Amino acid sequence: MLKNKKVHFIAIGGSVMHNLAICLKLLDNQVTGSDDMFFDPSKTNLQKHGLLPEKEGWNADKVHSGLDYVILGMHAKKDNPELLKARALGLKIYSFPEFIHEASKAKTRVVVAGSHGKTSITSMVLHVLQKTGRAFDYLVGAQLEGFETMVKLSDAPVMVIEGDEYTTSPLDLTPKFLHYKHHYACITGIAWDHYNVFPTLDIYEHQFAQFIDLTPPEGKLFYAASDPRLVSLIDRAEIPQERLLAYEALPATVRNNKTFVEWEGHEYGLQVFGQHNLQNLNAARCLLNELGVSNEQFFTHIQSFKGASKRLELIGEGQNCSIYKDFAHAPSKLKATSEAVTRQFTKRQLTACLELHTFSSLNKAFIHQYKDCYNLPHEALIFINPKAVEAKKLEMITEAELREAFNRPDIRLFTEAPKLEEYLLNQNWNNRNLLLMSSGNFGGLDIETIKNRITG
Repeated sequence: MLKNKKVHFIAIGGSVMHNLAICLKLLDNQVTGSDDMFFDPSKTNLQKHGLLPEKEGWNADKVHSGLDYVILGMHAKKDNPELLKARALGLKIYSFPEFIHEASKAKTRVVVAGSHGKTSITSMVLHVLQKTGRAFDYLVGAQLEGFETMVKLSDAPVMVIEGDEYTTSPLDLTPKFLHYKHHYACITGIAWDHYNVFPTLDIYEHQFAQFIDLTPPEGKLFYAASDPRLVSLIDRAEIPQERLLAYEALPATVRNNKTFVEWEGHEYGLQVFGQHNLQNLNAARCLLNELGVSNEQFFTHIQSFKGASKRLELIGEGQNCSIYKDFAHAPSKLKATSEAVTRQFTKRQLTACLELHTFSSLNKAFIHQYKDCYNLPHEALIFINPKAVEAKKLEMITEAELREAFNRPDIRLFTEAPKLEEYLLNQNWNNRNLLLMSSGNFGGLDIETIKNRITG
């Protein structure tokens, strides 16, 4: 099913969707697609591979009986004209997780799940597999250094998958990760997210309970021992406990702003840091052991791992100042990331800026989940783009409401990128770090100018 097929993508502009489209084209398939809007990097990537449609919007004429199958993205609606025509013609319609499972049926599947750390652990596993010369396929939610696309399909015997708990498609509201049918997996932790589709914590936790129970008799699932909610789910699992194995953070020390992990009498210098990453590293080690990678190989090669894009990514550095960018937006991610930078640089103050951008984070019914998650930075800033609030049909959150919800009375709210830029450029950055956390773009904030001025 991977070569010489005619494939159409409905909502081709998505992060994973456009990478899958490129992957299939590189496998000599005839690929077309549509979407109602395109943004970079997907727009540029599609254009580079000759897959960018001439016009934005949906066109039912692109769907015809000559197609071998259609791949449906989450962004499309149930009444999408291309979807309606595909169903009327009786075409085979896959969501992308269904397609990934179909394409990897003969492979050993490793799935990384959890509310946080999925991309980092998946990236660590891929990095070490690549360094050891193993053949593998993958699906990961970020662009990684040394990997051309975020999706690879081949005849490799192993596939490593970042398993998202978000819903699959307009036709299938089950979590994506339930489709992958893992052999080996890990769960990093459970922290309520995606309020729009999982309106209660119990409903959210139930998705992970189903995932745990999918672990096959010959498989294993590793879980973070530090997460009480996750441990409680594990204790109630309907499968034998011997298939469920706990892991903890690797022991480490910090010297001169660098982290060294300790293992069996040896020290290994790392390019990543933070307690959450030490936990992620151990999860990656456990999964790689199941794929035949030794601990010695793991620690040898993990020293060159620089991290995934926008996951505590160092984007600028001066003599006494470092600037980090992170995808953190949910409460648990905010807490782990700001704690990591604070503890890594004990002699520097930290100014942190969080953009509330997702439906959950901008929702007044959810915002109290952030209580006490933003306490460690010396200075705590929040950016909210009013256009994002309007697009999600929510009510703007005030500075007073943020201070009460976060339980931090000195939080400062910015709603305009130029004013945030002006504020940052007028600070003294000697012995002070900047941490930018967002799944958005801070309303178009000129991060390059800020980086050059602060570190220059």
